[in-house]
Amino acid sequence: MTNPTDNALFDYSPITERPPISWPGGARVAAYIGLNVEHFLVDRPSTSIWPGSADLVPDALNYGWRDYGPRVGIWRTIQSLDRHGIRASALVNSAVAEHYPQIITAGLERNWAWLAHGRTNSILHTGMTRDEERDFLTDVVDTITTATGRRPQGWMGPGLTETFNTPALLAELGLNYVLDWTNDDQPYRLNTSGMLSVPYSIELNDLLLFSKGFTGPEFVQMVKDQHEQLHADSEHSGRVMALALHPFVIGQPFRHKYLDQALEYLAAQPDIWLTTSDEIADHYRSTVAEH
Repeated sequence: MTNPTDNALFDYSPITERPPISWPGGARVAAYIGLNVEHFLVDRPSTSIWPGSADLVPDALNYGWRDYGPRVGIWRTIQSLDRHGIRASALVNSAVAEHYPQIITAGLERNWAWLAHGRTNSILHTGMTRDEERDFLTDVVDTITTATGRRPQGWMGPGLTETFNTPALLAELGLNYVLDWTNDDQPYRLNTSGMLSVPYSIELNDLLLFSKGFTGPEFVQMVKDQHEQLHADSEHSGRVMALALHPFVIGQPFRHKYLDQALEYLAAQPDIWLTTSDEIADHYRSTVAEH
């Protein structure tokens, strides 16, 4: 008899008992940059650098900190990505299309992958009936499709939030993977037909690291340490390395050179596949999941 508290979304699968993954060109580590391109509401609390004013309306201190991202930080971040020839996997709120169309244009010029990331990061993806969620997701996906000319393949919820219905509803809309379940170093199949989980990181993540007091040099060392361990682990089966970035964090002037150093290191590795989350999902599906 099934326990009603069991997780029906995906099965337990120890990484030691899976078919081997071979990445293109003999690469041992597939790496991508998860670039959070987000919109925040001026009258709602959200991610804050100082909680003391988070409930004020308007909250100039925290809203301004977040708003640095689309105004300044993302353009500095794009410079580093361009310098090292790296395409972003853009985790984009659909409201970005209306409020920051220049960012959409910049991403299209660089052939970014576009993932649906809810409507705004001021509202978590929760508390909806199935029909309400279907309507909401349809609007998000259609808005991004219209703005970019491409239907997103992947999803990451604001704050990595989902409902129990989210994977099935995303599949109805033609999406085929999610990033919300940060529990693995390899893609794996969800129990929703056609849906995958692709690794993302809440630890190798600028927002979490720098909010805990880590420094730029420590950030660079963590990127190196992450790659070195995943490279060692991948002797017989490929691994995925996700680097999560938020332009209002990593785009601050005093951190910029450390992002550049981290990307320079990754781009110099001889057996890394610097790619997008879309391409990781596609490759896994065609070489492992369907066999």
